[in-house]
Amino acid sequence: MERLLYEVKRVVVGQDRFLERVLVALLAQGHLLVEGVPGLAKTLTVKTLARAVRGSFKRIQFTPDLVPSDLVGTRIYNQKTGEFSTSLGPVFANLVLADEINRAPAKVQSALLEVMQERQVTIAGETHRVPEPFVVMATQNPIETEGTYPLPEAQVDRFMMKVLVDYPSEEEEFVIAQRVTGPAVEIDAVADTFALAALQRQCREVYVDPALIQYAVKLVSATRTPARHDLAELGRLITYGASPRATIGMIEGARALALLAGRRYALPEDVAGMVADVMRHRLVLSYEALAEGVTADAIVQRVMKKIAPPDKPLAGGRFDGSAGA
Repeated sequence: MERLLYEVKRVVVGQDRFLERVLVALLAQGHLLVEGVPGLAKTLTVKTLARAVRGSFKRIQFTPDLVPSDLVGTRIYNQKTGEFSTSLGPVFANLVLADEINRAPAKVQSALLEVMQERQVTIAGETHRVPEPFVVMATQNPIETEGTYPLPEAQVDRFMMKVLVDYPSEEEEFVIAQRVTGPAVEIDAVADTFALAALQRQCREVYVDPALIQYAVKLVSATRTPARHDLAELGRLITYGASPRATIGMIEGARALALLAGRRYALPEDVAGMVADVMRHRLVLSYEALAEGVTADAIVQRVMKKIAPPDKPLAGGRFDGSAGA
């Protein structure tokens, strides 16, 4: 993973947190929702990563006239043979970039989200599984609302994380301008999809102490019943709290962060590091919160200040890599 990250950073300047979250999504087999203004190397990052792992990459530009078959595929009639054949859509790739997902109507969004959940497509009664590994990265443009179709709260829950991408610093932008206007950089493939699949299996074997799982459960529970966690003031700001997918996302993400750090066990900071990205898109804020300008990130920070992580989750003994450690 270090070699993979090094290869990507030969092309992509800065965006360290974003790159880390893309790798976490790859290892944890989760999907990523990215929000940021145009020109922040979102497409370039995923395309470069696909080259580095010898994976297939497809970019879908979402537009209002898109239909579900443009994504998943359709049946085509061949006049010469008099037979139908199946033409698979662009979702059949290892890394799929859904650019500006909120520009397509709900029917198209639902088709993509169904593939993300089921990892398969049914066309004319035939089921076709997408290739493994399979990760969808969808982008949203926050600066325009005209002609857009916001993702329903229940469907956006399918994304493991929502990552906010900001502008680069002046120093980073200087390097970006140098690289883009200079000679093209050739990307070397440092792994393949089989090696990535092996890493994904290794990620699932990373040990997570029950105390850390309980910590994640408390964080999520505090968004549903704030009063039970001495956070009654948040009750009027949250209409619906996070779903159980948030708890699962924190644990899976913590495993991936631990593996990236070269550990076979997760620490409290691994779980804490995932909270904002996993929770921000799962909280449905009330009209009061929107009127007062309270963001989901601000609520998550208040929850994290109130609920402390466990002090010594591995205090029962030295971790030896076994399930009963």
